[in-house]
Amino acid sequence: MAETPLPVRTPPPGPPRSARPVRFLVWFLHLAAPLAGLWLLLARPHLDVEWHHNPSHFWLVLVVSLLNVAMGLWMGVAARRRDDGRLFLVSLAFLSSAGFLAVHALLTPGMITADAGIGFDLSHPVGLVIASVFAFASSLDLTAERGARVIRFERLLWILLVALMVAWTVAGLLEIPPLHLPAQQRDVEGVMVPIAAASALLYIVAAVRYFLMFRRSASAVLLSLVTAFVLLAEAMVTVILADKWHLSWWHWHVLLVAAFGFIAYSAYVQYRREGATAGVFDAIVLEETARRIRAEYEEAIEEFVALLGEGERGDTAPKGADFAAFAERFRLSEGQVAVVERAAAALAAERDTSRRLAALAEVARRTRVGDQDEDAFVRSVLEAVRPAYGDVNVGLASDGRVRIEDRVYPVDPRPQAGTVFEGRSVRPLVVRGGTAGILEGPLQGREDDPASLAALAGQLSISLENVRLYRELGTLFRQYMSPDVAASLLADPDQAALGGRVVEVSALFADLRGFTTFSEAVEPAEIVRMLNRYHGAAVPAILSDGGTIVQFVGDALLALFNAPARQADHEVRAVRAALAMRDASERIADQNPGWPRFRIGVNTGPALVGNIGSEQLRGFNAMGDAVNVAARLQSLAEPGRVVVGDATLRGLGEGVRSRSLGDLPVKGRQGTVTAHEILSLGDGTAVHPW
Repeated sequence: MAETPLPVRTPPPGPPRSARPVRFLVWFLHLAAPLAGLWLLLARPHLDVEWHHNPSHFWLVLVVSLLNVAMGLWMGVAARRRDDGRLFLVSLAFLSSAGFLAVHALLTPGMITADAGIGFDLSHPVGLVIASVFAFASSLDLTAERGARVIRFERLLWILLVALMVAWTVAGLLEIPPLHLPAQQRDVEGVMVPIAAASALLYIVAAVRYFLMFRRSASAVLLSLVTAFVLLAEAMVTVILADKWHLSWWHWHVLLVAAFGFIAYSAYVQYRREGATAGVFDAIVLEETARRIRAEYEEAIEEFVALLGEGERGDTAPKGADFAAFAERFRLSEGQVAVVERAAAALAAERDTSRRLAALAEVARRTRVGDQDEDAFVRSVLEAVRPAYGDVNVGLASDGRVRIEDRVYPVDPRPQAGTVFEGRSVRPLVVRGGTAGILEGPLQGREDDPASLAALAGQLSISLENVRLYRELGTLFRQYMSPDVAASLLADPDQAALGGRVVEVSALFADLRGFTTFSEAVEPAEIVRMLNRYHGAAVPAILSDGGTIVQFVGDALLALFNAPARQADHEVRAVRAALAMRDASERIADQNPGWPRFRIGVNTGPALVGNIGSEQLRGFNAMGDAVNVAARLQSLAEPGRVVVGDATLRGLGEGVRSRSLGDLPVKGRQGTVTAHEILSLGDGTAVHPW
């Protein structure tokens, strides 16, 4: 798979950045107002009037608590479905707070029990303390392993929490010690004050940590959770400071209603957004759970793509039952199914387009420079494009018609746009203005299919024309120059420009010793036959080692290694080609007594390599002392021998066997040249004693 691109972070939904400070200020004032109201009541005692009405307290608190117990249970079900430890701890925080609030309602004096006791006073503060521990624990950086450990204790924690609430209720109603003690002036006094203060601090820490989560990934549920924990902390402060049945005491009941109300409202908003209850609390879950949820939705889209793809390919079309089963598997609502279906359709279209673009690129890639059989090329490209385009076929024109299986199309000298024939889309392949073939494609009913097939037909037309052009150029070029030079010119015509550069080359010179005497004694036709036989053996030997034949001059030839293509082992290639060429020519000489024999010289060094000539006529060549010395070494060699210069011998490495010929004088050169006759190479290539 290529490098994976970094994901683009999508900004969180909500108002523009300019409006966010205002929103934050409004949110902060909502949290600060309850504390300001509490301060006003406590600072102005005449405002903190007493309102002692037991039935109102009983029904208000009981209804609110039961509604929020239901919400806590809803969270617990979601946590169990997701197997998420954080969401489960949050559900326990709300269950313990709402559950003990219900206990507080049941212990209201004058309703079920006659007198108020300490069980009535402490019931909800104790629930808030327990809830603060769960809230704090849920805000910690829980790993997947720790979250799984919490889930393992799920049943035990449920049992302990329910048992504690039931035991508190029974003990309060029956005045069982220690809940038989008389009521206090305030709900929290004595040793419970520092405990309540610590509980408020835990709520604040949890709120701060969830706020940081909200900053990383904005969510209405997360923001409501932050708000609820802050309000619960304020409720703990109020419990410590307020006298019972006064407005300040009723104040913390209102704070509880607000805290639970924020969570309920955000859950409703998320439900309206999602269209189902399954993902309402997903913003609270652990990162590992969030990744698993994303994977489930990706799997959902993949399955939808598969279902839609089956219908588009004409396979068994997906039925309503298929989508219903799919929605049930991933717990999706009708709205979510519609969204996923649209996303899957878009993804399928995008993938289809990507596959087709890749197929077009593959067609272009397979149109390589060089001789290529047209039928083999067509088979190759059909293999490449059918996975993306379906059951497409190509037929080439022959004798004025195109045959594809049992269908015959007449060749129109003036190609027309695509037509439909026997239920298939038909498009011409145009080469040099004429119809060179036909492309058949399936009719799939998609809006982009005609344009897609037209693009394929256009690419195939270009590729087919290039195949024919490359074959013609290849036939022409390769009869007059080295394949490397021809391929380089076809790939980059600018290389034909006049000029060159200095490159280290290994130059191979060879000629026939005794050619002049032989030419004087035989007919010209015999000379041509002899040269063609020798060159017919020499050329393959040079080309097989990557050499470039620069020129033929009568009986002589010049070949270069390391130009134009770079070759790290050009010395070895040149000498190996020289030995193979010599061996092949010696076999020809043995069969034709009286024919001259090749002698070969190889030398390595810098040379000016490039195109030499004029604007009208030019040729690829090499000039320099290294090339001249190779020609002189060839003239010093005996027939059937390969003589190399000192630089070439050094480049052959270990294992080569050679015989030094000493420092030989060279015509046209002031100094001598150190020459060596090659006996064998390290790869086992040996000299035969002719």
